Amino acid sequence: MTRKTNKKSSDIVPGGVDEYIAECPKEVQAKLRDVRVAIQSAAPGATETVSYFQIPGYLYEGYNYNGMFAWFSFKAPYVRLHVRPPVLEEHKEEISAYKTTKAIISFPADEPMPKSLVKKLVKASIKTMKQ
Repeated sequence: MTRKTNKKSSDIVPGGVDEYIAECPKEVQAKLRDVRVAIQSAAPGATETVSYFQIPGYLYEGYNYNGMFAWFSFKAPYVRLHVRPPVLEEHKEEISAYKTTKAIISFPADEPMPKSLVKKLVKASIKTMKQ
C-alpha cells in the first residue's frame, strides 16, 4: 500500500466508508459503525473519506494536514481511533486502560465501544487542529 501524505484537499474524494466497513470481518462491523456514528456526532458536517492511509478519515477544509483530524480502522483484535497528537497524551489518565501510541487508541473489538470517550477525543482533536 502506498501512503501519500502530501495530498491536496482537491485530491480527497468523499465516501468509501461503507465499503471499508463491509470489507472488515462481520463480527467487528457493528463496532466500526459505532465509531463512525460517534465521530459524526462529535464533528457535524465533516467530510468523510478513505483517501488517507486507505482508512476512513474526517476533515474540515481550511486547516493544516488538509483538515484531517480523525480516522478509524480495524487491526485485529482492535478497533482503533486515530487522532492528532497530542490529544492522547493530554487524556492519558482517562485512557490508561487502553493500548495507545502517540496518535492511536486501540479498543478491544470484543468489548463495548466507549462512544462518549470517542466523541471527547474527536472533539479534542478538532480543537488541536484549529489551534
